[in-house]
Amino acid sequence: MIKKLGRNDHCWCGSGKKYKACHEAFDDKLRYLEDIGHIVPSHKLIKTPEQIEKIKESARINVACLDAVAAAIHEGMNTAEIDKIVYDVTTDMGGIPAPLNYEGYPYSVCTSVNEQVCHGFPSKDVILKSGDIVNVDCSTILHGYFSDSSRMFCIGEVSKEKKKLVDVTKECVEIGLKNVKPWGLLGDMGHAVHMHAVENGYTVVKEIGGHGVGLQFHEDPYVSYVSEPGTGMVMAPGMMFTIEPMVNMGTDEFYVDEVDEWQIYTDDGQPSAQWEVQVLVTEDGYELIAY
Repeated sequence: MIKKLGRNDHCWCGSGKKYKACHEAFDDKLRYLEDIGHIVPSHKLIKTPEQIEKIKESARINVACLDAVAAAIHEGMNTAEIDKIVYDVTTDMGGIPAPLNYEGYPYSVCTSVNEQVCHGFPSKDVILKSGDIVNVDCSTILHGYFSDSSRMFCIGEVSKEKKKLVDVTKECVEIGLKNVKPWGLLGDMGHAVHMHAVENGYTVVKEIGGHGVGLQFHEDPYVSYVSEPGTGMVMAPGMMFTIEPMVNMGTDEFYVDEVDEWQIYTDDGQPSAQWEVQVLVTEDGYELIAY
């Protein structure tokens, strides 16, 4: 329930403005949408301008890490080298790798190769070879603010089947971005992403999706990419979340490594791809924060 303040009270956002001159109309719209049955974000999910600027500073490090990986990645490289690049760039720029020691995760980045869906461990024993596809998932903390994005890389001569998977997955993210509309529904966006994958003969992992991000590593809302139209949380201006469908060439079923309880693989051994962006909902559309 969105609480209504007195019109002359200070606004909840911390702007110092009177409520009537700041977020009163915004809250009225949220209350109306809630009254007709929609899920609406709480105030804590709405980033203030000051918070957005701090998150963007974190995102500059995040993007720099992936740019550095893009410049260095090559056939014959081991994925532990990618981990070192991300750690060095992050710390040199004053940040902290968000995955490092997060719930026991032991590395600075996730490197998921071929049939690995996500959370792949960097290792000196994993040598990138021609034909591999690899997802590098980078998350960054700067002064307590979080950013999160990932990119796919094709190593050497990649089969046309794998290349199509990588390309279509990127198109899924682009379609997701086109469907980020202020006061629209997350379910509509997720459905559009899912349909593009399915129309190209692929599946989308159901149990793992996107998430809110910025003040914490993982915030509400959960963002599904197998959602139904007309469902999901309202995308109110100021919300920030990731678009990161995990698209599989074969089945959408997966398993978790029983030893480390982190690394996730497709059940059938077929390749998986994922691109991730961090997006801010604005009054007239969206702003890309990390990519």
